[in-house]
Amino acid sequence: MGHLELSAHMTVRPGCLEGFKKQAAECIRITKEKDTRTLRYDWFLSSDGSECEVREAYTGPEGLIEHNTHILEARTKLFKDYADNHFMSVYGEPSQPLLDLLTAHAVGFKWFCFLEGLDPSPVIPSRIPRNDLVESPA
Repeated sequence: MGHLELSAHMTVRPGCLEGFKKQAAECIRITKEKDTRTLRYDWFLSSDGSECEVREAYTGPEGLIEHNTHILEARTKLFKDYADNHFMSVYGEPSQPLLDLLTAHAVGFKWFCFLEGLDPSPVIPSRIPRNDLVESPA
């Protein structure tokens, strides 16, 4: 299986925007420090601060599984204290370990498989810069 992309959507609870931003920063910090297979992890906030989209990309299913292990505690706090309505759109070929992971976390999700694009396969996004990682040839 090739790389995996996700778009996570959530709503920010009223009056919780500052706490939400701090917890998002904690998730990003952990991702930068610990993940080794994350290509993208970008957070976007709506202009009114009520909704958030997180664009994620991994080298494959094992990247998301690794990422989940690293941020589990921080993500749990995010949804316990600051956010609701978590829904994920997953782009890539389905795999049983990922289906099991999404089901275990009781997150709503929809899976999309690549149909066609400008290139014969989806474009792989740039990797999060890390000094200790070496890009493997395609």
